[in-house]
Amino acid sequence: MSFLAVDIGNTRLKWALYDRPAPQAVMLAHGAEFLENIDKLADGPWKALPVPQRMLGCVVAGDALKRRVEEQMEIWPQLEASWVVPSAQQAGVTNGYDLPTRLGADRWVAIIGAYRRMLHHCQGRPLRPVLLVMVGTAVTIEAIDPAGLFLGGMILPGHGIMLRALESGTAGLHVPTGNVTEFPTNTSDALTSGGTFAIAGAVQRMVRHVQKRCGLPPMCIMTGGAGWKMAPYMETPFELVESLIFEGLLCMAEQPDARTVAHQHLLAQQAQQQQ
Repeated sequence: MSFLAVDIGNTRLKWALYDRPAPQAVMLAHGAEFLENIDKLADGPWKALPVPQRMLGCVVAGDALKRRVEEQMEIWPQLEASWVVPSAQQAGVTNGYDLPTRLGADRWVAIIGAYRRMLHHCQGRPLRPVLLVMVGTAVTIEAIDPAGLFLGGMILPGHGIMLRALESGTAGLHVPTGNVTEFPTNTSDALTSGGTFAIAGAVQRMVRHVQKRCGLPPMCIMTGGAGWKMAPYMETPFELVESLIFEGLLCMAEQPDARTVAHQHLLAQQAQQQQ
């Protein structure tokens, strides 16, 4: 059963076609489009794809973009669009957010993917907490305990937002093309280094929080389009994972959420009553 995974971020739509909805699935095709090019998918990269049997998508950019993607999926009339809605529990992870449905869908999917990656890594060994950093337009820093409880997370501006805020609010400063150095001696390097080390410092603070809470150092995972920029400047070693959102979507597609299970149970009850 082929499976289409779709990740709509703040800047781009990324997609991947797998041979089945499972974490060990083989990727058959993949691609990415800037959001302004979504309307070209049906006549472009999706036109030659074999028809997917299932689809699951994650979107942070609003319902209008979902509708545009669904319009492109009309080339596959039998394919039903399904979109992630964060829940209280799914795929072995418990959502510790005060209001679980208010957690960003991309964060929820990535948390599930990161936790599954830790379970695979720790086979036959004690489980570890997980620290997940997503570096994109915004930066999120998530903490998961060894039992799969999402403890909470931070949100802070990404590099671009930080620099544009300084440019708009400070006379004489312009978005730099500087380098990251320990002791910047020009304005461009000072701005670039300041943004980088601000993110790195927040991450390191969360590392300490997790270790204090769980009594173990976390397994650290970094993802997102700008992750490669941050990785060299992290004090704690991180595994850089490019396709973590897709890994999370595969886990969620493999294990139906509680609402789906409840619906199946209700149907079974109704069938018994009719007999």
